[in-house]
Amino acid sequence: MAVKKSAKQQGPDLAAFFESLRELAQMRNLSYDQVIEIFRGTVLSACQKKFGLDADLDVILEPKVPEVSVVARYTVVEKVENADRELTEADAKTTHPDAAVGQTIERKEYLTDFSRIGTTNIRNIFSQRIKELERELVFNDYKDRVGELTNGQFLRWRDKEIVYVDLGKAEGILPRKEQIPGDRFHPGSRIKAVIKAVELKKDKSRDPGPYILLSRASGDFVKRLFEQEIPEVYDGIVEILNVAREAGFRTKLLVRSNRMDVDPVGACVGIKGVRIQSIVRELQNERIDIISYKEDPAFLIAEALSPARVQEVRVDTGAREALVVVPDDSYSAAIGMAGKNVRLASQLTGYRLIVKSQSQYEQEYSSPEARARLEELFSDRKEEATSDQALDDDSTPLSELPGLTRRVIEILNSAGINSVEELVETDESELEKIDGIGKTTAQLIMKIIRENIEFEEV
Repeated sequence: MAVKKSAKQQGPDLAAFFESLRELAQMRNLSYDQVIEIFRGTVLSACQKKFGLDADLDVILEPKVPEVSVVARYTVVEKVENADRELTEADAKTTHPDAAVGQTIERKEYLTDFSRIGTTNIRNIFSQRIKELERELVFNDYKDRVGELTNGQFLRWRDKEIVYVDLGKAEGILPRKEQIPGDRFHPGSRIKAVIKAVELKKDKSRDPGPYILLSRASGDFVKRLFEQEIPEVYDGIVEILNVAREAGFRTKLLVRSNRMDVDPVGACVGIKGVRIQSIVRELQNERIDIISYKEDPAFLIAEALSPARVQEVRVDTGAREALVVVPDDSYSAAIGMAGKNVRLASQLTGYRLIVKSQSQYEQEYSSPEARARLEELFSDRKEEATSDQALDDDSTPLSELPGLTRRVIEILNSAGINSVEELVETDESELEKIDGIGKTTAQLIMKIIRENIEFEEV
């Protein structure tokens, strides 16, 4: 009779309780079945403290009745060895008068039979497990989105260093080092960023959600902006091969077209820069250099050092190093403020760059011995040998003239000058007219000729 009375007392209270579980599921964007199973597990955990960790328990939830009960199963034995699962015949007969040794009996308790402390414990555990489920669902939703562009709304500052961003289902954090210099956020600000990392927090006391790190300072952020704003990049017609970035200063993009009829740089910039303007505004007017990929590393390095003018590049492909000579008035532009431009060019090309002004180069490599050492360090014998095969047996290949770089040799070859003898017969004024040589390089070539070739009087 006592059991039946407890069941009746639960009715109206539990009906409201099950309805509140349904509302909770809708509010937290969870399924009702998920919430019910969490509650079942919570009651089971609480009952294990009461009946024993090894107890054979079942939690029965019946929303339609409504009823919440716990069934504990015991084996009737002569001598108890496991108090969680066994009862003596005398103990069993207190609830089951016909119990006998060897039988299994069930004892049923209702939620309203629990003490106030017990029900409070269930409520606390249930609340904690709901939060853990939410954390897990958000984590699973965002862990595969690392590298994606996302939009959110400014929530608050913490310690004037970290911005909290409302992403809808979760909060993201944007530390100062991941912000662009010049970023200003205030209530209502929309924030665009890339998801840099997603982790589950070890310390859940301050913020129970997963750790979603956002970035506006990374190269990936710029890459995603181009994918969003430039149709050819989004469709894969123009491919972004690499990004080097100093947030707030300059970004260098290495691009390649997968179609002969599409200029990768023009596609990214647009007529009068119209396509790239929105990206520049998002980056707080950061400078963007777009470099078209070249197979020849010397030409690629020269382009990567933009806006500097490059006079000469000597490449050691094996050591991934290059010596770059620039006019004196371009040296500052090549290096950049605090070395940023040359550092970005190095990151973009994958080469360690040694930049010298024309004056520095002439001073450090003025002697034939120094030029010979330089030639030994920065030369590609295989390519030189290939280009020299077409020469007559009596001709001296240009590669044997100390101080001439492979790039200069290629330019001379394209102009029809394939041997030292042909070079000697060419006037300085004619050299200046060759595309890619210019006045300074022509003077340098004539100096190399004077220092290394002896002329016989006829």
